[in-house]
Amino acid sequence: MCLPVREQVLRALWLFAVLDAGLLLDGGMLYPRESSSREVKELSGLWVFRADRSPNRKQGFDEAWYKQRLEETGPVIDMPVPASYNDITQDPAIRDFIGWVWYERELVVPAHWIRDETIRLVLRVGSAHYNSVVWVNGVNVTQHEGGHLPFEAEVGDVIRKDPTGSCRITIAVNNTLTLHTLPPGNIQYMNDRTRYPIGFFVQSIYFDFFNYAGIHRPVLLYTTPKAYVDDITVVTDFSDNTGLVSYKVSVKGAVTAALKVTLIDKQGHCVASSNGPFGVLKVQDVNLWWPYLTHENPGYLYSMEVRLSAADEKTTYEDVYTLPVGIRTVNVTSTQFLINNKPFYFHGVNKHEDSDIRGKGLDWPLIVKDFNLLKWLGANSFRTSHYPYAEEILQMCDRHGIVVIDESPGVGIKDIRSFGNVSLNHHLFVMEELVRRDKNHPSVVMWSVANEPASEMPPADYYFKTVIKHTRDLDPTRPVTFISSSNFARDKGAPYVDVICINNYFSWYHDPGHVEVITLQLNTEYDNWHEKYKRPIIQSEYGADAVPGVHVDPPVMFTEEYQKVVLQNYHKVFDQKRSQYLIGELIWNFADFMTTQGVTRVVGNKKGIFTRQRQPKAAAFILKERYWRLANETGRLPLWTKYPCPL
Repeated sequence: MCLPVREQVLRALWLFAVLDAGLLLDGGMLYPRESSSREVKELSGLWVFRADRSPNRKQGFDEAWYKQRLEETGPVIDMPVPASYNDITQDPAIRDFIGWVWYERELVVPAHWIRDETIRLVLRVGSAHYNSVVWVNGVNVTQHEGGHLPFEAEVGDVIRKDPTGSCRITIAVNNTLTLHTLPPGNIQYMNDRTRYPIGFFVQSIYFDFFNYAGIHRPVLLYTTPKAYVDDITVVTDFSDNTGLVSYKVSVKGAVTAALKVTLIDKQGHCVASSNGPFGVLKVQDVNLWWPYLTHENPGYLYSMEVRLSAADEKTTYEDVYTLPVGIRTVNVTSTQFLINNKPFYFHGVNKHEDSDIRGKGLDWPLIVKDFNLLKWLGANSFRTSHYPYAEEILQMCDRHGIVVIDESPGVGIKDIRSFGNVSLNHHLFVMEELVRRDKNHPSVVMWSVANEPASEMPPADYYFKTVIKHTRDLDPTRPVTFISSSNFARDKGAPYVDVICINNYFSWYHDPGHVEVITLQLNTEYDNWHEKYKRPIIQSEYGADAVPGVHVDPPVMFTEEYQKVVLQNYHKVFDQKRSQYLIGELIWNFADFMTTQGVTRVVGNKKGIFTRQRQPKAAAFILKERYWRLANETGRLPLWTKYPCPL
């Protein structure tokens, strides 16, 4: 039974207060959007690039390359941004380069940005792997540890020091992984001089995807007024046909400010409004945000327009920021996952930000193609394996109703030294950055703090108990999970999570070639997990490699036929357990992707149901038929709905 509206408002305010208290970082991370008070200049395109090939990779810092044009320091090449640098050239040393690389871009800043000192200028990097140092006109403006998440700095004072000259941006990026980074890794120096030259080292990694590096997402220069909307937090709820949007607006640059908050529907009509930095907006005849294939109108978004007015002794400031808002709730029981109080069954994929030439670089044609393929499959969800994806991808999920399990870069935590306090504190900070960035996306329904860590190690119990509790404190409105491997007896993280997510590869890594054992082993594992922890279960990975175009009957490993048979045997168990406690199935993987070179991988991981070029294997048609059947069984659409609409 739904609570009365008054009790729902109190509950929304309580949740909002807890969530707001949990965000400890100083300052917001609102996605840069143009408005009547804000302008955005995108710096995508060709940058100047130089890899520091010195033995210690520190020549650039020793010689202060940032103090002059990069081409004056030595040979440079063109490099596109955003993109990984690894596959752009024909130089194998660049493809596998570990250490500092340097990017530079000169630009002309609009004159009115420089003249008007009431304008705040901000430089934002969408993501760079993994550690970054940024200079503007030779002045250090910021540095950031970790990839996959944005960072920014105010640069107006630096640019205005020389208003007649061009603006030179220099970014040094280092992809070295250590035991304390996320993801972790280790540098091994080879000291046998009969086999290796002086200074030879190898970057060891503990994850199964290529360590792409560079500036992977757009670099932006944007403006706000000196008094501006710094952050917005929303928590949504509903009672019957009344939607509730609890909000808080953070303001910087003004001691006092007047705020007008307006919620606007898709037709441009105002449906609720309020004054002040916090409150609850009540929406009559609410359109809820529904996942794809569960409602005839999925992904419904309102627009929350925040208008700020402030003044000091010299100037009056006005700022306008508009945030898309989806009104929905998420809850978990011991056997179900509920969206808007209705059982939701995840039938989707795991993905990677990975493609030919671009590596992990943001690529709009690829994003739109992938969403068309997701809809063609009948997939309603995916996990951001194994790191946060670009904000632009989450915005697409919001608009199209694709449900997201949002995962941190905590993949490959295998060494006991990666469970110490240095690693733990960094992991906590990364979760704060992730929640701060993605807290308002209705598509994000769960946080995943790690993938397949060595959770049997003694320090893991305290480590993951702390990370999971911290994440739940940051955002009590969403469940928290981490991804377990087939390690039921020794797992230390499961007691603390809200949903059990399991990766296993029966008849592939275990009992290879024996598909006949899948149903027995999978049934046993499910029953053990649920009997012990009383949590709903998602099969968060399963699958088999298939080299496209390779066919053998009877099926053998690496053929398209074998991939199909593995999937079909898993599906038999899924259909048995869906009526009990299984709440989802996510295939590994959506598309083939690149990995480091090794004897177990033939030019990458071939577990995709699509090739790396997004062409379907036979398994894609198995999934398509299944997912559309599941949509008709578990969703609320009529049975005649068989094919998705184009984007």
